[in-house]
Amino acid sequence: MASIDVPESLVDFLESGVSTLVATVDRSNHPEALRAGGTVVSASRDRLRVLLPAGTGARTRANLASGSGIAITYCRPIDYRTLQVKGSCLAVHEPSDADRAIAAAYHAAFIEALYVVGMTRAVVRRVAFEPGWAIEVAVDAIFQQTPGPTAGAPFSLGAAR
Repeated sequence: MASIDVPESLVDFLESGVSTLVATVDRSNHPEALRAGGTVVSASRDRLRVLLPAGTGARTRANLASGSGIAITYCRPIDYRTLQVKGSCLAVHEPSDADRAIAAAYHAAFIEALYVVGMTRAVVRRVAFEPGWAIEVAVDAIFQQTPGPTAGAPFSLGAAR
């Protein structure tokens, strides 16, 4: 599948403190999900760099090594605006110092996003995150997943909110 460009209007959303879950499958199609700790949209907007934890990410990493596709779900807790990006893993990297800074900024923003909806900062801080590796993902498709009549539909600028 040919990669597509992430619309400019989605870059800030994907790079913010939204809840980010990465899903893959193993060779027997058993699903695996993992919380990510930050996303960076490439300058060309056709790729994402997604930061994943080492401690809980071994199965996800094995799934990607065996050729699994990837689905990344981004949900903003205050209004449940949700998007899903489907793609393929192009590369796996050790985290850089820049990745660690991105993860720290993401974690701070995620704490504030959950605080706004009633969780205490002290509780959310316990969801500590240190990037164990970073993946480069080619963006193949983007879908609306916000609850409502457009959930599951391909993303379109006219339906964006």
